[in-house]
Amino acid sequence: MAQTPVEQRFLKLTQVQDELQISSSQAYALVRSGELPAIRIGGRNQWRVEKTKLEEYIQDAYRRTSEAIEAGRLPVEEPGDEPD
Repeated sequence: MAQTPVEQRFLKLTQVQDELQISSSQAYALVRSGELPAIRIGGRNQWRVEKTKLEEYIQDAYRRTSEAIEAGRLPVEEPGDEPD
């Protein structure tokens, strides 16, 4: 009988970078600011982010963005205006 793959609970910061399409410095800044909760593993500056915490961060970012747009604090730019 084949074993079911174990669902990974944590992501490396490089995986968070890939998921959010951000740089490593941006990922570390999110962790340092406390905006994205993470845990440090060992003494070699290895960080892990729980998948549920990343999803909560994303949902909160959607909420904050929506509120900013509704309040007129964040203009919605035309397609193609976004930097790569």
